[in-house]
Formats: sequence, C-alpha cells, structure tokens
Amino acid sequence: MFIEPDFRGEKRGWIEVICGSMFSGKTEELIRRLKRVKIANLSVEIFKPAIDVRYDNTRIVSHDTNAIQSIPVPCSADILAKIGDVDVVGIDEAQFFDEGITDVCITLANRGVRVIVAGLDMDFQGKPFGQMPQLLAIADYITKLHAICVKCGNIAHISYRTVATGGQVLLGEKDKYEARCRVCALEPVQPAP
Repeated sequence: MFIEPDFRGEKRGWIEVICGSMFSGKTEELIRRLKRVKIANLSVEIFKPAIDVRYDNTRIVSHDTNAIQSIPVPCSADILAKIGDVDVVGIDEAQFFDEGITDVCITLANRGVRVIVAGLDMDFQGKPFGQMPQLLAIADYITKLHAICVKCGNIAHISYRTVATGGQVLLGEKDKYEARCRVCALEPVQPAP
C-alpha cells in the first residue's frame, strides 16, 4: 500500500511509478490516486500518449472502464509545454513515450510536482519496455502490480501476446493479449487458423 509522504507544508516533488503487466490494474491505480488528488483540491494535469486510442481519444480508461480526462500528447516534451503551475501530474502508458519522458519527470519533480506514472515494465517477450527501466531507476516510490494467469490462476506478470504478428508495440486488449505467469508464458503462440 502506498503511503503519501508528509513534508510538513513544504512543496516537494517526487516520482511514483506504477508498473506491471497488462490486466494488473496499473491504470485503475493511477486513476484512483488522481481522483484522490482531485478530492484534496490539488491542481492536476493528466497526460497520455496520443497513439493510445484503444478506449477513448482523450480519456484514460482502465480495462474496468473507469475513466479520467487527460491530454493526449505525441511526445514527452509536450507535457512540459502544456502544464502550468500544478501540484500533481499523472502520466499513463509511459512505455510508449520517447526517451525524454525521464527528464520530463525529473524536471517536474524538481519543480515541486508530484509525478505519478503508470506503464508496462516489460513487453510481450518479457524484455524491459521503452523508458520504463529508466523511470523505475529514478522513482522515489514504486508499486509493482500483478495480474492473474488466465491459464493456471497463479500470479501473472507477463503480457502474453496471443497473435503472431506485430513489432514490440501492438496496441490491443483481450483480443491480442493475456496475463500469464512465467511458466504458462513459455507456451508457443498458436498461428491463426
């Protein structure tokens, strides 16, 4: 359970990273934290990569259909260009951002902003995904979430791709991915009939 730090009235920034596989609840947790920020009447800006249009063009939407309004941006530098004086910045699907996302998060935290980032830590092959390793390295707080393996019911941490097409980035949901444990992820992908 994440406990928010108390800096006794000083405005200090920090970076929180929420990571895990698909279907582990990363976006759900990001939305939960951001809604609490709004309840506290703190100013917040929320961003997502413009390429992520799976559920909605402008809102961040979890697999459970919880949603929160966001600003889609094509690159990480646009985050700095679009924010004013805010207390909190939320960023979803960080693995899809360019390598500048790490510097953006550091810049914001150094300005006294609480930065909450969510993203896949590994791709479908179990390899570190995008800039997530760098974000995890510089994070002040890390929350790693797990899904449930659809094959055996154990803890899952791999986003298993069920289709044998596409490169590292292939947007999809349950039509293209399953949560799997380490053992069940070794099963080869079956070609389409």
